[in-house]
Amino acid sequence: MISLVRAGKRFGPKVLFEEVTWLITPQDRVGLVGANGSGKTTLMRILAGLDTLDSGECAVQRGITAGYLPQDGLQLSGRTVFEECLSVFDRLREMEREMEQTLEQLSSLPPDDAEYQAASSRYSWLEAHFRNLDGYALEAKVGMVLTGLGFPKEDWTRRTEHFSGGWQMRIALAKLLLEQPNLLLLDEPTNHLDLEARNWLEDYLASYPYAFVLISHDRYFLDVSVRKIAELWNRSLHFYTGGYESFLKQKEERRQQLLAAWRNQQERIERLEAFINRFRYKASKAKQVQSRIKELEKIERIEIPPEEETIHFSFPQPKPSGRIVAEFVNVTKAYGARAVLREVNFLIERGERIALVGLNGAGKSTLIRMLAGAEPLTSGEYRLGHNVQAEYFAQDQYKALDPGARLLDDLMSVANGKTVTELRTLLGCFLFTEDDVFKTVRVLSGGERNRYALARMLLNPANFMLLDEPTNHLDLRAKDVLLEALRAYSGTLVFVSHDRYFIDQLATRVFEIEGGRVRVYPGNYEDYLYRKAGGAPMFGESAPDSVNEPAAGAHAARAPSVKEVAARPRRLNPMRVKQLEEQAAELEETAARLEQEIAEIELSLQTFVSAEETRRRMELLDARRRELEKAMAEWERVSLELEQVS
Repeated sequence: MISLVRAGKRFGPKVLFEEVTWLITPQDRVGLVGANGSGKTTLMRILAGLDTLDSGECAVQRGITAGYLPQDGLQLSGRTVFEECLSVFDRLREMEREMEQTLEQLSSLPPDDAEYQAASSRYSWLEAHFRNLDGYALEAKVGMVLTGLGFPKEDWTRRTEHFSGGWQMRIALAKLLLEQPNLLLLDEPTNHLDLEARNWLEDYLASYPYAFVLISHDRYFLDVSVRKIAELWNRSLHFYTGGYESFLKQKEERRQQLLAAWRNQQERIERLEAFINRFRYKASKAKQVQSRIKELEKIERIEIPPEEETIHFSFPQPKPSGRIVAEFVNVTKAYGARAVLREVNFLIERGERIALVGLNGAGKSTLIRMLAGAEPLTSGEYRLGHNVQAEYFAQDQYKALDPGARLLDDLMSVANGKTVTELRTLLGCFLFTEDDVFKTVRVLSGGERNRYALARMLLNPANFMLLDEPTNHLDLRAKDVLLEALRAYSGTLVFVSHDRYFIDQLATRVFEIEGGRVRVYPGNYEDYLYRKAGGAPMFGESAPDSVNEPAAGAHAARAPSVKEVAARPRRLNPMRVKQLEEQAAELEETAARLEQEIAEIELSLQTFVSAEETRRRMELLDARRRELEKAMAEWERVSLELEQVS
């Protein structure tokens, strides 16, 4: 469909990639990954026909269309959202107008007229073609995509210029999905999407009829959306089968194989050189020496590419707070007649990591600002615990920075003993490298300022951190640094994020905000989705609790059977599959151990010692049999769920 042959591209003196060969086939689903500055966006623009190669060839099959969504920068105006999306069907709408004109013409002509016959034939052809192209469902298609991407119906009639940059990008994405080009090129499509819209996009791409290539810093999104990873690394393009987790494993395996081959080659080279040096001046060995010199010259030396540095940064731990960190008692928040939160009650304890989820506009940012004390309550009571120090990271946190401060100097002023090297390492983690560290805050973009504000906060975290979209504008490497820091953080954390992997790895509880209510679910986002779909409680856990509603009703209903749970459609989650596989293996080991113990007890009962000892062994046997039955029932449940999600 589209092929690159020995492709090369430079950016000034820097070589982005060279000798790249890549064939994109009609059903490819590819995730393009690589370090910042490696050339991912440039390569996407070349595939879209918006940039050219410095060497090599990019060949496009005739009739192939490519649609490209950049990271940002698109501005639409002059039409409503619905009209803008309908504009991608201008050819079909022109056909529809011709059909209407032909019908009007037919109504004014006698049936036996030759012109009537010609118009009738034309209308039949137009109608059949229009129907085949699904022309009667255009408005339904537009409505489906706009709803999936989070546009409420009242926004469909708003003009596009009234929307912010992030929503403008959503409109551009909607147009591209409706257009359905043969090759869909998406550069960070989830940047401006909330979790619900991102989940919808996953499902949409799963049934997309053509090929797509996407760049994303969302691990989970890559895992469930692509079948192949193309990594731009060391000026070359390397291909791996499967999603992102599979790519990481395969890459490490390839590196280990390369290291093993390199070590074997080095040993062979050392033996050859040792023989040559030992017998170089012995006439009787001259022939063998020359033979080994030629062999040494013919060896194609294996090169070990530089290993990507794994960044670890130790952040100071805050002073401990009391056990109760924060409590809402019958809290209501309203803006005029509109109540965002109604009669909310919950308790946050020390060490918890709570993810706030919900649709855009549900009140996530409002709730986190109320916890930070930046938003007043309409009614109710907010109690902050003993020795609690709250610190709030807003989506526009950069506004609190000194615009004239240089990054490194400003960081030094709050560093508490960190060395310049350590601070530069931290800035490098958050994508500020080389001379970037000497820039002033005012010359940074909004995203860069927020990245810096986050790094600055982590140097001296409070014991109650409130983070609103901390993963925005971070690449995979920076997200890993942030995730590692927050996992090691001993304080209490409440955060909003649209990164599924980040929530799954970090959250211990999920607060769902919907319809002015807050419902609490134990576990991470995967556990939340499982329970929300009606799944049975996990082994050893209770059902989810509602902090606003009594236990009666939906939560008090009969738990569905294993077969009912297994029958429900489930989203494939590689992390959940891994958890289930480990749980099933552990249960199998437990069952095997119990069976062995039962066999030993039964064998011991064949030898009479005393009535008391026999009674003790029988009680132990009954206990082990009950444990085995319980383990096997749990193993059956886990196996059925594993079969369903796999």
